[in-house]
Amino acid sequence: MNQRIERLMGKLPHEVDCALIMSDINRRYFTGMRSTAGTLVCFRDAAYLIIDFRYIEKAQKTVKGCEVLQQDNLYAQLKELLLKHGAKCTAVEAMEMTLSQFAQLREKLGDCTELEDSGALSKAVYACRMVKEPQELEKIRSAQQLAEEAFSRILTFIRPGVTEREIQMELDFAMIRLGAEDLSFPTIALTGASTSMPHGVPSEKKVEKGDFVLMDYGAVVDGYHSDMTRTVAVGQPSEEMEKVYRVVLEAQMKSLDAVCAGITGQQLDAVARTHIAEAGYGAHFGHSLGHGVGLEIHEYPNASPTGGAVLRPGNVITIEPGIYLPGKFGVRIEDFAAVTEMGCENLTKAPKELIIL
Repeated sequence: MNQRIERLMGKLPHEVDCALIMSDINRRYFTGMRSTAGTLVCFRDAAYLIIDFRYIEKAQKTVKGCEVLQQDNLYAQLKELLLKHGAKCTAVEAMEMTLSQFAQLREKLGDCTELEDSGALSKAVYACRMVKEPQELEKIRSAQQLAEEAFSRILTFIRPGVTEREIQMELDFAMIRLGAEDLSFPTIALTGASTSMPHGVPSEKKVEKGDFVLMDYGAVVDGYHSDMTRTVAVGQPSEEMEKVYRVVLEAQMKSLDAVCAGITGQQLDAVARTHIAEAGYGAHFGHSLGHGVGLEIHEYPNASPTGGAVLRPGNVITIEPGIYLPGKFGVRIEDFAAVTEMGCENLTKAPKELIIL
């Protein structure tokens, strides 16, 4: 078996004999292969990937550490493997599986095994994925470098008269042209009063002189996501805009300085939240400070008012404080950092002092 599967099985309760991985993202994590179908069947001493004809050739060439079987009758094949390995208890991905999927699995497998649906498997998977291996960090770095090159290019495009949608499309095209496998999420590009909406949708609204332009976006490289936000000014900003930008930047820098193994997500969130509140803008920072990033754009751990998880070396987490004044403007600055024993490595190198175009 490969090391990731061995690590997963070691995190499960001793009474669990088998783990069924059916979700696309988790299957990719444990096999290294991207597909829209397939079932990974993990035992304490062996693992199998059951996959259909569309992917069988690729799987046989690329998947290591588990036996690849072509899918014929999935449930009959599952029963055969469960009986072969004497699996009395089989854990399922309770936090990813729908009720109908679970009901069908229970009906088809009958009494050949007990289905463990407490969420133990999902939690074990998240625990594995939270700590990034060196090769995962390299992929995240590559995705971030690509996004930052797109940022450099978009700065030459933004000017009065261009629309939010045009900025969005230019960023998207730049990332794809630079080699992104995909976009991390639908790109956010907002200007003027629209920047006060943290997750506003780009429209035909045009940039005007004196506006802030807020861009939140990322690229995917070999399955791994990047995530960054920058807010720039087009023409001279007002004194209030400069003040709010400074407060957000200070909150972000203090938070980055506080990142280290052993701090909880709640404690980290409080660093930024306290600074913003003391500056008089506490009511205008309504979202969490950050979230994990990896094969998905939102992963554990979280840095939030309720984030009880303790950060560990290898976690990758965004640091993205913001202030949003309805009807006026908003500012968000987002980097993301890899947690180390003594602090963090900031994976975001793009400038964040206020850029005036």
